[in-house]
Amino acid sequence: MTSETRPGWAPFLEVGRRVTLRHAIDPATAPCGERMSDALGTITATDERAVTVMTRRGEMRVPRPLVIAAKEVPPPPERRDGSSGR
Repeated sequence: MTSETRPGWAPFLEVGRRVTLRHAIDPATAPCGERMSDALGTITATDERAVTVMTRRGEMRVPRPLVIAAKEVPPPPERRDGSSGR
């Protein structure tokens, strides 16, 4: 075990799961000085150092020590085609 992982923490962080990850970011590199951000998408890779999530904007690799909170989320709602008659 490395110091970068917390044993038993978020065991659902597995490839194929849809999650939202709240993670710390460097305020110096953020456009508006943010300290946290979220990644919402499907996990495409995971190891003891990072979790990689495919978001709508592309793949995002989040180092595990920066993950503040994680939650498994349901699939996105189906898009409506606009022909509902309204």
